Amino acid sequence: MGSQAFLINIQRVFVLAALAASLAGCATSGSKKVAMSASSSAMIPVAQKYAVHGVDVSRYQGHIDWHEARKAGTRFAFIKATEGGDHADENFALHWMMAKDAGVPRGAYHFYYWCRPVQDQIRWFFNHVPVERDALPPVLDVEWYGAASEKCPHKVPREKALKAIKTFLTAAEKHYGKRPIIYTTIDFYRDVIDGDLHDYPLWVRTVNAEPHERYGDRRWVMWQYTDQGRVPGIKGNVDRNVFVGDETAWRHFAGPAFVPHAPAANAVAMN
Repeated sequence: MGSQAFLINIQRVFVLAALAASLAGCATSGSKKVAMSASSSAMIPVAQKYAVHGVDVSRYQGHIDWHEARKAGTRFAFIKATEGGDHADENFALHWMMAKDAGVPRGAYHFYYWCRPVQDQIRWFFNHVPVERDALPPVLDVEWYGAASEKCPHKVPREKALKAIKTFLTAAEKHYGKRPIIYTTIDFYRDVIDGDLHDYPLWVRTVNAEPHERYGDRRWVMWQYTDQGRVPGIKGNVDRNVFVGDETAWRHFAGPAFVPHAPAANAVAMN
C-alpha cells in the first residue's frame, strides 16, 4: 500500500467523479444488511433517550450535505469502504473527505464476504482506507446473507468464521492502531459471536426491539435502531445509530476524533 498522503491525494483526485456518480443515484451490487425490515421505525422513540446519535452510509445515500447533517445533530458517521476482496464503495472517498471537512467524526467499515480469503479482504480494506489518527475505529461488518447472495449463498462453520474474524480484527488493530468494532445482526450473533469476541466493541442491529431483548446481557457500544431514519442533509432513508454512553463516555471512546457539538434543536424530533 502507498503512503497515507498518496491515498488521500488519490481520494481527492476522484472526488468530482464520485460526486457526479452519487448525484446520478447509482445502484450497488451486494450490500450491508441485505435483508432489511419492512417496518423498522418502532425503536426511534426509544432511541431518543441516548445522547449521541449518528449514521452509517454507503453509495445508496448519494450526495450528502454533511454540514446540514451535523447541524441537525449527527455526531458520527461510519462509511462503507469495501466489500469482500474486489468491491469498493464508489462514494467512500467523497464521504470520507466531506464528512471530515464538516466536522463529523467518521470511521470506515468493511463488509465481510464469506467466499473470499481473509487475507485478500484485509489487503483490500487497507488499500482503500487511509491511516488517520483522528478517524474513528475501523468496523468489521459480519452477518449472514445466505440465499440473497447468488455468488456465496452458504454459511460457514462457526469456528471457521471466528478464525477469519479474529484474523481480520488483529490485522486491522495493528495497522490502524485502534481496537476495531464488530457490527453484527441478531442471527449472526446467535450463531457465531455469542460467547466469544468479548475484547471488541460490539455494534448491534435490532430494529423492532431493544438490544437487551435480542442480545441478552451482552455489552454493546452502538445500536443500529432503524434503517428508515430521516436526517437533514441526507436524501431518503438512512441507517441511524446511537452510542450507549453519555457525552463524557463518547469523548473517551472517540478519542482524537471527538468534536464538541452543541445539541441540535430538532435532534429529538428527527426521524
